Amino acid sequence: MAAGLERFDLTVIGSGPGGYVAAIRAAQLGLRTALVEKEKALGGTCLHLGCIPTKALLEAAHVLETARHADVFGIRTSEVTFDWQAVQARKQKVVDGQAKGLTFLMKKNKIRVYAGTGALAGPGNIRVTGADGTVTELSTDRIILATGSRPRGLPHLQRDGKVILDSDDILSLEEIPESLLILGAGAVGMEFASIFSRFGSRCTVVEMLPRALPVEDEEISKEIQRSFRKRKIDILTGMMAEAMTVRDGRVTTRLAPAAGEGKIREIETRMALVAVGRAPVTEGLGLETVGLTLEKGFITVDDHLRTDVDGIYAIGDVIRLAERGHPMLAHLASHEGMVAAETAAGTTTRPLNYDLVPSVTYCEPEVASVGLSEAEARRRGHDVRTSRYPMMPVARARISGTTDGFVKIVAEARYDQVLGVHIIGPRATELIAEAGAALNLETTSEELMRTIHAHPTLSEAVGEAAHGLHGPFIHI
Repeated sequence: MAAGLERFDLTVIGSGPGGYVAAIRAAQLGLRTALVEKEKALGGTCLHLGCIPTKALLEAAHVLETARHADVFGIRTSEVTFDWQAVQARKQKVVDGQAKGLTFLMKKNKIRVYAGTGALAGPGNIRVTGADGTVTELSTDRIILATGSRPRGLPHLQRDGKVILDSDDILSLEEIPESLLILGAGAVGMEFASIFSRFGSRCTVVEMLPRALPVEDEEISKEIQRSFRKRKIDILTGMMAEAMTVRDGRVTTRLAPAAGEGKIREIETRMALVAVGRAPVTEGLGLETVGLTLEKGFITVDDHLRTDVDGIYAIGDVIRLAERGHPMLAHLASHEGMVAAETAAGTTTRPLNYDLVPSVTYCEPEVASVGLSEAEARRRGHDVRTSRYPMMPVARARISGTTDGFVKIVAEARYDQVLGVHIIGPRATELIAEAGAALNLETTSEELMRTIHAHPTLSEAVGEAAHGLHGPFIHI
């Protein structure tokens, strides 16, 4: 039974980093805005099952590792131990605090929040079904779909949530497994390998493609594989899982060469994590009621995030772009939310430059990049020059005891424009912001070289890498 009909200028379905930002921006532009969320708290996968809890665990792992090696700094400690339950409790405290902050932002911006599952019920209509079955119908002029994604499984590897896990399951483990096989060497798999190896798990990472972090520059992939192996994390590339068999609380994974020829391997571990990507959440949205069709489960949009149905927009992990791939990244979804809201409000906006979306992986050492890889720059026909500066000579890296890694700059030879910056090393995910600004401003490597970087800072490595494109390095 319907509980009533309310009218809005814009309604957003999904309160992740794309949806809530879209709602806030729309409200700022004067639109009467509603936000629909099916879970108990706002924030979506990123806040509750992705970015934030994962990074909270990574930070705890970093603190643990620092404490274990405190004697390097002249700090004497007794035996360093950890309380996994306390680690998990702190993670949840961080998540809950962020969720409360989002609730405050909705009230501040006078955004009406509806708890329940939202679905289109014809042009300009949304039906919200609460957990108790109560139905609320909304009338809305414009709609933004921001329902996000969920872990993608493999049909021949059946997750049980106890021994064979996905990235949702592993966040709530009650104990550290003594051994863990991770299927997938993308950002998710590499981050969990960093976490659990530091808490004592013997980790093996398996990747079907020829290298770990396959979306990154090839030199970055080689360096992260070297660094992981140095920390006794096995990396098996060019291998795929044919089967997983659970017996007596353990899992045996049968691995075969992805190319089809070579030795079959079997690895037994306490648990296995399937981290092979994510799938869009678009089922049950009632898209057929407005004539909106899907392509392989995704919603196709134009450069202003408009679907092929007037007044309906889509952002974040549920979309595909007509002419290129679309990264599933929280920060990208947020910016798409702003563009969609601004377009819906009829205000001036501009499409995003998808070449300049930063990629960040919070493994150890951290990896971050923005712009074109060397291979992609060459593929597009650029005459390319590159420079690579190691972290080892950087004083700030020596001070912190984190000297693995390097900064690589890809520049165009004729006009010296910086095309890409790739960083592996301490705080790479923070350092990449400078590169993002530089590429947005179409900076040359000489301008980057002549930018004064404070001393001693890790960012000096960026300036030194730029020096390498114009002659010898200063400090090596």
